[in-house]
Amino acid sequence: MLIRSFQPSDEPAVIALWQACDLIRPWNNPQLDIQRKLAVQPAMFLVAAADQRVMGTVMAGYEGHRGWINYLAVSPTERLQGIGRQLMQAAESALKAAGCPKINLQVRDGNDAALAFYERLGYGVDPVVSLGKRLLADDSHTADV
Repeated sequence: MLIRSFQPSDEPAVIALWQACDLIRPWNNPQLDIQRKLAVQPAMFLVAAADQRVMGTVMAGYEGHRGWINYLAVSPTERLQGIGRQLMQAAESALKAAGCPKINLQVRDGNDAALAFYERLGYGVDPVVSLGKRLLADDSHTADV
């Protein structure tokens, strides 16, 4: 397995992976999310691949104050093999190299498996409330989680 930067030819496999991992929501267009990431720190959009097969992804970003993790996904058939951990280590290394002092991420309420995974990696629940405001609509839906 190789962890590398996303390539445009990965897009169909990445979107299929996100669908298989239940990461896509009607109010977030995955093609637009990919285009947006490729416009900002594209080297921090990482893919785990073997034999041209996409097995995992992670999007990392740093805006000068905090780093963020989005779209961490590992194929359901490839889980429990350390791929998620390796993707997170690669993302953390990229963020640290950029001077990032702290990483934030969000986990949907009720996703206990993801919370346990991140806790094993040393992440903890911060005493904050996450707020959001949509500035650009991807479609006609107004929900944004």
